[in-house]
Amino acid sequence: MELLKKLCETPGISGYEERIQKVIKEELGKVTDEVKIDKLGNIIGIKKTKKAMSNSLPKKVMLAAHMDEIGFMISFIDKDGFLRFAPVGGFDPRTLIAQRVVVHGVKDIGGVIGSKPIHILEEEEKKKATKIKDLFIDVGLKKEEVSKIVKPGDFVTLDRDFKELNNKIITAKALDDRVGVYVMIEALKRIKSCYVDIYAVATVQEEVGLRGATVSSFSVEPDLGIALDVTIASDLPGTKEEEMVTNLGGGTAISLMDSHTISNKKLVDFLRKIAEENKIKYQTDILLGGGTDAGAIQRSKSGVPACTISIPTRYVHSVVEMCHKEDIESSIKLICKFLENAHQGEF
Repeated sequence: MELLKKLCETPGISGYEERIQKVIKEELGKVTDEVKIDKLGNIIGIKKTKKAMSNSLPKKVMLAAHMDEIGFMISFIDKDGFLRFAPVGGFDPRTLIAQRVVVHGVKDIGGVIGSKPIHILEEEEKKKATKIKDLFIDVGLKKEEVSKIVKPGDFVTLDRDFKELNNKIITAKALDDRVGVYVMIEALKRIKSCYVDIYAVATVQEEVGLRGATVSSFSVEPDLGIALDVTIASDLPGTKEEEMVTNLGGGTAISLMDSHTISNKKLVDFLRKIAEENKIKYQTDILLGGGTDAGAIQRSKSGVPACTISIPTRYVHSVVEMCHKEDIESSIKLICKFLENAHQGEF
């Protein structure tokens, strides 16, 4: 879990991925033959097969896991030194009040997200839903001091450590989607024999519209595409059984459909068959409230068979995202076995 901890705690919001990019590039360099970075910032690790099946070229399989996390951009510094901010990615404002943050200016400085104290709210104000525009960041400095360090356009990340709650459960910020990056890297470490060329892509700007996957899939021109991401584990109090997307501890999730992608049926059936033959615990999910890089890969060039393999995660887009270690392990095993057998599939 040390690598996953490092991935989760390294900052890098959409469009400002340089720090996490450096970490992932180094790790992909250990498990691929060549690593390159495109103009948008996607990292593409290429692992060529050394086993020829026939005179035809080997299939190109693209794995995509996004490296960006949600965060904020400083938009204004008021006369008292309080920072206003714009969201980069989707947030539930209820999760932000009283959170610690790191403002990445000339140097990193700590701060907290503040709001008007409940003790002085008018009754009508108490009834209103929290909005991001009502929140601010307090770094404890006057304007003349903070302005030397921070300017509009600087990015902000939430401040929360990676933690193992017990021997099965981990919680952290940015598991979406650093856990997908982790699964991709670990699967590449374990491959025994492979008859396809693997393009392992850590994409940028997924949280603001699948931008990195759109660019990189046009560059790679894959024959098959698998996105690695998180999905909603909604096995929580108040959720009806028929409304649960996935369950924590229920195994890796093979996506049937999300708001951007209807998964290729032949690819889904192939993944199911591999999971069952290798006794890999899995579940299927239909997620109508979000999408993954598979949506961009699928629509690349003249079309690509694509699907998503997801790690069930509770409290997505918060600082306490939660995963089960066995679901992570099942995801690694499924990707590994898929890559070893992808040459046999007819998609």
